[in-house]
Amino acid sequence: MPLRIFEVRYLDMIRRCHAAGAPFGVVCLSAGSEVRRADPTSADGFAPETLFDVGTIARIDQLESPQAGLLLIHCRGQQRFHITHRQRLPHGLWVADVTLDDPEPVVPVPEHLASTRDALQRVLANLQEREPDGMNALPLQPPYQWDDSGWVANRWAELLPLPAELKHRLMVLDSPLLRLELISDLLDRMGVER
Repeated sequence: MPLRIFEVRYLDMIRRCHAAGAPFGVVCLSAGSEVRRADPTSADGFAPETLFDVGTIARIDQLESPQAGLLLIHCRGQQRFHITHRQRLPHGLWVADVTLDDPEPVVPVPEHLASTRDALQRVLANLQEREPDGMNALPLQPPYQWDDSGWVANRWAELLPLPAELKHRLMVLDSPLLRLELISDLLDRMGVER
C-alpha cells in the first residue's frame, strides 16, 4: 500500500519506525476523518476519531522524502491484531496495546470459487498493461498467492469500492473461505463478470 504522510503526528512516527526497522499499526476509522479536522466545540479543538478494534501490522518497504513535510512510503501488511487498550496522545497520534492474531491458515481456492480468483488475475493483467513500467504503483504486489482463499479475498476487498465498514467486516472474518464466498456474492451483485 502506498501512503502519503504529511500530518505532523505521523511524520515523526514513520521516521522513527523506519530508522528502527519497526512496523506500525494500520487501523480503519469507524468515525472521523483520516486527516485531523479542527472542531472548536470539542475539548481539545479537534473532531473526534473512533477506531475499529482490529488492524494490521505494516512494514515499511520504501520511504522517500521528496520535500520537507512530506514522506512517500510503500508498506506491506503483515499480521492482524486486536487492540486491547488505546490512547490518543496530545498531538493526535494514537498508540495502543495489541495482541497479535495467529497467522491465517492457507485455505486453497475451491473449484466453485475459481472464477473469483481468475477474475482477479484478469484485473491484475489489465492493470499491468496500463502501467507496464509502474509495477510499484499497482495495488497488487508480488508475491501473488493465487491459490490462497484469504489472500484472494483480501485483495478483492482492498480493490472494490466498498464502504470502509463493509471492508472491515470482511477483513476481520476468521474464515478465509467464508470471506471469499462473500466477496464472490458481492461481485455477482455488482455485475462483475467472472
